[in-house]
Amino acid sequence: MADETPTPKEIMERIPSAFRPDKATGVTAIFQWDVGGPQGGQWFVEIKDLACHVEEGTAEKPNITLTIADENFVKLLTGKLDGTVAFMTGKLKVKGDMGLAMKLPQLFNLR
Repeated sequence: MADETPTPKEIMERIPSAFRPDKATGVTAIFQWDVGGPQGGQWFVEIKDLACHVEEGTAEKPNITLTIADENFVKLLTGKLDGTVAFMTGKLKVKGDMGLAMKLPQLFNLR
């Protein structure tokens, strides 16, 4: 049976359709994802005016930068790794607005 685990790129492509504008009232933010490893890459997610936009690359002035290995990124965004546990064990590094990190699970329905 083939492995059905999505790649980080496939997950990032799904982000706009998983966005929950009903949970984003008053949120204007740029989330920079720096994903390491063979399937890694850099993407940023911009939330503005109850809309979500994803681009490959780096944002000029992100509000928060999240750094994580590719396999942990997939686990985190598919619900197999808790964000708090990932942060506390050093698997997820966060620079910037920690409050935004706490809002991430509410803003997207990826599971």
